[in-house]
Amino acid sequence: MNASSRWLTLAAALCFGIALLHAAAIFMGPDAYTYLGAPDLGRAEAAGSAVPDLMTAVLVVVFGAFGVYALSGAGHVRRLPLLRVGLAAIGAVFTLRGLAVFVEVAQLGAGGAPRMVVFSLVSLITGVAFLAGTLPRWRALDADPRALPSA
Repeated sequence: MNASSRWLTLAAALCFGIALLHAAAIFMGPDAYTYLGAPDLGRAEAAGSAVPDLMTAVLVVVFGAFGVYALSGAGHVRRLPLLRVGLAAIGAVFTLRGLAVFVEVAQLGAGGAPRMVVFSLVSLITGVAFLAGTLPRWRALDADPRALPSA
């Protein structure tokens, strides 16, 4: 397996882990939403609303799809539509979200939550993994799908 495939495989594993964390929140209840940084969803869940669980289920599917895209880019599953653009966009979104780590580290002294630093760091690492796996293979990812090298 080449380095790009390893980075994209790591990105897939991280996405699947993030999806599992969100799925667990559905079953853990209002306190999980609050702990994970969504206190409004926790309050809504505690009041009996189904909206937090539905929103979180959508996120589970989205993060799972991101993982499958990473596996496709790594050559582990069939080539998906808009692979190159999808991988770059997913990597950019995760990276931009992860850049909040710098603000959150600065807020630690003022009572910021250390777990939020961890969440942002995981996002940043996931984004970097997507981009590190995608950019070196940019041309190959645009090639004929049958020519895309497997792992």
